[in-house]
Amino acid sequence: MTVFYTLGDKLYVNITNRCSCDCVFCLRGSGKGVGSAETLWLEREPDLDEIKTAFGAVKLDGLTEVVFCGYGEPTERAEIVIAACEHIKSKCNLPVRLNTNGLVKLIEPAFILSSLEIFDSVSISLNAADEEEYLRVTKPKFGTETYSALLDFAREAKKHTNVFFTVVDVIGEEQVQKCRELAKSMEIPLRVRHFVGNNESYS
Repeated sequence: MTVFYTLGDKLYVNITNRCSCDCVFCLRGSGKGVGSAETLWLEREPDLDEIKTAFGAVKLDGLTEVVFCGYGEPTERAEIVIAACEHIKSKCNLPVRLNTNGLVKLIEPAFILSSLEIFDSVSISLNAADEEEYLRVTKPKFGTETYSALLDFAREAKKHTNVFFTVVDVIGEEQVQKCRELAKSMEIPLRVRHFVGNNESYS
């Protein structure tokens, strides 16, 4: 069971395979593993003690960041994510980032957004510049309320931590440009990721 894995100089945290979206370009559909992980498919979800134990075995030399990002949406286990982040930050000085689809308030309505302040940054997968295209590309289980929930999450999250949007360039330059304009209007930075394959596209 791979909880921690590396790609480049970053340490990634894989705590669930559950996700409320089924993105057309998701790496889960093209392979079992990423970076140092032979497979990121979990036999079961690790509990907090197992996450702490696994982190204790990690060699941090040469690493520059810890990122909650695996073969699932981390906020499917929102309370565990916060607790695991608190533990990691108590044991090292590396910045910690949360990669998310921004749908935690649909997944867990009781989640308190101010708890995101434990993270040094939160990366939100924007994926599209309008609701119609977002639904086509991400195929979320929550339906038409999903896109507005993502944008609301971004507005609230940036009150508590550093937030940026990401898009993958496979959505096309027209959509990327529209995403740039949307992100600018919300005063949130946008990062465009180049999609190559399982071992080259994570960030």
